[in-house]
Amino acid sequence: MSLRLRAAIVSVALFAIFLAVWHIATRGGSAATNMSPEYAKLMGATATQGKSAVPGPADVGAKLWEHLKRPFYDNGPNDKGLGIQLGYSIARVGAGYLLALLVAIPLGFLVGMSPLISRALDPFIQILKPISPLAWMPLALYTIKDSGLSAIFVIFICSVWPMLLNTAFGVASVRKEWINVARTLEVGTVRRAFTVILPAAAPTILTGMRISIGIAWLVIVAAEMLVGGTGIGYFVWNEWNNLSITNVIIAILLIGLVGMLLDQVLARCARAVTFPE
Repeated sequence: MSLRLRAAIVSVALFAIFLAVWHIATRGGSAATNMSPEYAKLMGATATQGKSAVPGPADVGAKLWEHLKRPFYDNGPNDKGLGIQLGYSIARVGAGYLLALLVAIPLGFLVGMSPLISRALDPFIQILKPISPLAWMPLALYTIKDSGLSAIFVIFICSVWPMLLNTAFGVASVRKEWINVARTLEVGTVRRAFTVILPAAAPTILTGMRISIGIAWLVIVAAEMLVGGTGIGYFVWNEWNNLSITNVIIAILLIGLVGMLLDQVLARCARAVTFPE
């Protein structure tokens, strides 16, 4: 069998083991018998029926099917379908990520091609890069005065650094022989950047973009918990406030799946621009 098929079999087996362990761990114990009706009503099914406080895989699967049947319903501010919540989050991530792309790639080219600009901007980059994106949220809310735009700004600020640094590294690492040949042929700076440097640095640039999209999807969940309103992060926080652990688990699963899909899209793009030397 091929390596891909064997890996798929192992993955399915591990998933089945995980579901079995989850099911066994949440089966619960024996029901309580000697308990007054008033106290039993206060304690709920966890104490009276021996049910686990954590839902099992069957409960999560049934609830997930209900969400999938009506993903875009809208019953008010705090009751929207998972499709709408994911749509808001993906839109915010896309807007902030696109802004970061427009800033980071040209600036990364400038830093990679110019030692002077690289040395001049390095202190600013090293100071701003370690700052947590969520630390910018209070300042963004105070200045922008819009929760949605503030979340987009946070996505922008967390996405720009991996793309900028990887672009600068990729541009600076292009083989000098290729650049010297282009200069010998009297290829201009702009044309050299697009015909020689960009194709050579493209795999590194895509790697930075792939890192950025992962960080952006991580940050948007936390940002939406803070700003509220809409989004998958707000959905998680709202369901926790409602003590709906089943919906929290479903949201965690969907966050992971969407993050994997975004990563795989950029991974395929990276493989498409990678060629053996």
